Amino acid sequence: MTEQIRLRPDSTIHRVLLGTTNQDKLREIRAVLGDTPVELLTLANLPPVDEPVETGSTFAENARLKAMYYADAAARAIDDPSLLVVAEDSGLVVDALDGEPGVLSARFLRPDASYTERFDEIYRRLASSSRPRTARFICALAAVRGGNLVFETTGTIEGEISAEPSGVHGFGYDPIFFYPPYGRTLADVSDEEKLRVAHRGHAFRNLREWLAPASR
Repeated sequence: MTEQIRLRPDSTIHRVLLGTTNQDKLREIRAVLGDTPVELLTLANLPPVDEPVETGSTFAENARLKAMYYADAAARAIDDPSLLVVAEDSGLVVDALDGEPGVLSARFLRPDASYTERFDEIYRRLASSSRPRTARFICALAAVRGGNLVFETTGTIEGEISAEPSGVHGFGYDPIFFYPPYGRTLADVSDEEKLRVAHRGHAFRNLREWLAPASR
């Protein structure tokens, strides 16, 4: 479900802080927001801050938690009450695994596990299941301004777990996510092809659309 809370018509946003240290995610986000007339800041523009503990049971809860956390850190470091702080939480949901790895996607098995290890474990579990291998990527996005949640949205892409890992593009679980309309995994397609259909692209295009009148 997507909820969009509009700013007042006279509100303006000149700067947006992206609350993630993941360089792959930042690359995708910049590709979507690059033509938006706002200055994009990252956590590198703040004094060092620890990552928040993600205690939410859903992607949306974690996105809100992270956006509020980084907004609080930004308020102490940047004198800009109009600053918009954006955070997202995303991951892979596999139906035959009862939704795993889900909100634990980045920490599946253990925080320092390689994605090869995670792929192997997913395939091991699927081998003993007769359920369809349907899956989806979900990206929940939350935006905070002045200590208030002002916008949230969710982007989703439906697919299935591939027969085996394939592709050298993308990152994370992309090599095992088969997207039927392309007939390939998301790691087999270009960055542009992936972003056109993927969960993070959908979520941040919704943000871009929402930002358009507020950034004038």
